[in-house]
Amino acid sequence: MSKHRYRVYYEDTDAGGVVFYANYLKFIERGRTEYLRDLGFDQGSLAKEKNIVFVVKSLSADYLSPAYLDDMIEVQTIIKSNKNASLVFTQKILSLEKNTVLFNAEVKVVSVLKNNLKPCAIPQEIMEKLNGRK
Repeated sequence: MSKHRYRVYYEDTDAGGVVFYANYLKFIERGRTEYLRDLGFDQGSLAKEKNIVFVVKSLSADYLSPAYLDDMIEVQTIIKSNKNASLVFTQKILSLEKNTVLFNAEVKVVSVLKNNLKPCAIPQEIMEKLNGRK
């Protein structure tokens, strides 16, 4: 599991000081990016050196409770499953002050070639690290 903490800033909220719903997707995007970085892979290098990028194919999300301006949140990310060209992540956002789950999501990403966006196999070195981390 990968865990990353963030503070909720003014830019993340609506006029009432509540995190705008679409920003939860930004938080979990950061969580997936940091998960790969924790494995030793950054997405910029993958795009330049391997010509691959990960794109979201589908997601389901449950908004359980709001986060507010200045809250500290934690994004937890795990791999639920992986196949040749896709990964399914399970992600949670927790309020650190309230110790409660605010948001749940399941996200399927697909590995594609950067130059033509056609699906491609996830590089073997990533798969080995993913399989070792599950």
